[in-house]
Amino acid sequence: MEGTVNNIVTCDSIKKAMPYQINQKSSKLSLDQNNDNNLSASFAPKQCSTIGHHLARRLVEVGVKDVFSVPGDFNLGLLDHLVAEPGLNLVGCCNELNAGYAADGYARSRGVAACAVTFTVGGLSILNAIAGAYSDDLPVICIVGGPNSNDYGANNILHHTIGLPDFNQELRCFQPITCYQSGIPHPTFLQNPMPLFLSPKLSNQMALELAAEAAAEFLNKATKPVMVGGPKLRPARASSSFLELAEASGYPIAVMPSVKGFFPENHPHFIGTYWGTVSTPFCAETVESSDAYLIAGPVFSDCTSVGYSLLLKKERTITVQPHSVTIGNGPIFGCVEMKDFLKALANRVKRNACAYESYKRIRVTQEVSVKCDPKEEIKVSVLFNNIEKMLSGETTLIAETGVPWFSCQQLKLPQGCGLELEMQYGSTGWSVGATLGYAQAAPNKRVIACIGDGSFQMTAQELSTMLRCGQTSIIFLINNGGYSIEAAIHDGPYNVIKNWNYTGLVDAIHNGEGKCWTTKVTCEEELVAAIVRATSEKRDCLCFIEVIVHKHDTSKELLELCSRISAASIRPPNHI
Repeated sequence: MEGTVNNIVTCDSIKKAMPYQINQKSSKLSLDQNNDNNLSASFAPKQCSTIGHHLARRLVEVGVKDVFSVPGDFNLGLLDHLVAEPGLNLVGCCNELNAGYAADGYARSRGVAACAVTFTVGGLSILNAIAGAYSDDLPVICIVGGPNSNDYGANNILHHTIGLPDFNQELRCFQPITCYQSGIPHPTFLQNPMPLFLSPKLSNQMALELAAEAAAEFLNKATKPVMVGGPKLRPARASSSFLELAEASGYPIAVMPSVKGFFPENHPHFIGTYWGTVSTPFCAETVESSDAYLIAGPVFSDCTSVGYSLLLKKERTITVQPHSVTIGNGPIFGCVEMKDFLKALANRVKRNACAYESYKRIRVTQEVSVKCDPKEEIKVSVLFNNIEKMLSGETTLIAETGVPWFSCQQLKLPQGCGLELEMQYGSTGWSVGATLGYAQAAPNKRVIACIGDGSFQMTAQELSTMLRCGQTSIIFLINNGGYSIEAAIHDGPYNVIKNWNYTGLVDAIHNGEGKCWTTKVTCEEELVAAIVRATSEKRDCLCFIEVIVHKHDTSKELLELCSRISAASIRPPNHI
């Protein structure tokens, strides 16, 4: 890498740059979660010290084991250094977008991820995936190869550019969707770099005490307080503190839709997903009728607020964000870390199960039959009822945008079973790369991915990488002939796609190399038989199950949400 320039961008919400462009939050996560790295070999003295060596060492040190990459003219030297690093494994992807999606999935499991692509044609291609990771505060380090340093200032025109000698255009594109960016011109590095030390963010103790006291007073005066978990729980690393407060308070606990799987669903006071009018039955009624709600890490978009229709009142709300607390219409306490605040509050709140008792009184358990006749066309509800039976603490669900979002919300997740979905950014096609990345980061878990046919057509080629990596995920391809969620928002001929021979395509990608099993099912009898094979004799295979469903088979929750989003998106402008 001598004589080259590399753009390094880190993707998550913290805006403060750390030494060597390694983000504080991403590094801390990986160091907390991964203690199995053998660093001694990686940090032995090298014959020469270059930026490539330095990056490879630092990636290992923060906890990265796999780097998702696509080769190009301007990053080949870097890839040589990554390959040479004992603690790193290079995972070559089919394109840059998928490499970024894979890094997204990897970061969800491992706590930090990295990807490496080439200058401009690679960097601009990966932008969409990096934006999605940024929207979910995922610690992703994106390394983009750059031109030879001698070309800077020489007015040279290079290939892979738009024909101008301005080599910083790509860097400027990354600025809005990353927390830190840097162009590094061939610096020199020490033979043995200083150990990486990242001091954790600390709460201001006075602010923390005041916030906890004010919040406790607010909640202890309430008759029916509740708690709701939001997506910022993950970047704040506050899930355990949230659980601690739940145990101490006795309040009913709900989660926002993108947080399903963050909180144990076997907890006695768990009441389901809070999602406005498409919530788990009796959950929204319990939350919105409360006289005080603590919401930890919320993001209220048009999607999560069901077209801005939530019936929450600010004066009743304690909003806890990763570094601040807001109490009703009153004070805002800054420099307060979420995990510290929730722990401090757990020691101050009075136990109050009134709202949960009210929830139990209004809840009506309804046994809904989701059976099909053995040869009847498969219903989506029947598909997910059978998927639920597959779940255990050794599985993780990946749900693509659309039908899987809503169907997975209805599932009861066993202890230890994860669920990942990209709700804020909602990039169609995300799930294929995310399945690759998550499975690579967590080989002890079997990933079960639920992907629509329209989404799959965008990123299908990454099954090739899954096979090369020997992964054993189970992919359910839901074939309903088009973009069902878009059709529910606003239908038109553009939502219909050409049908593929999906199992034939996967067989062609397999091409006799690696372990792969495919099948197509059209009724529940065939579906059950396919699941039995995938979970027994085909446990060591990548399993691809194409499920044929009716193009109008969806859920009332999807229709409700989409109708409200449609109304919000087409509302006329406000005239002054």
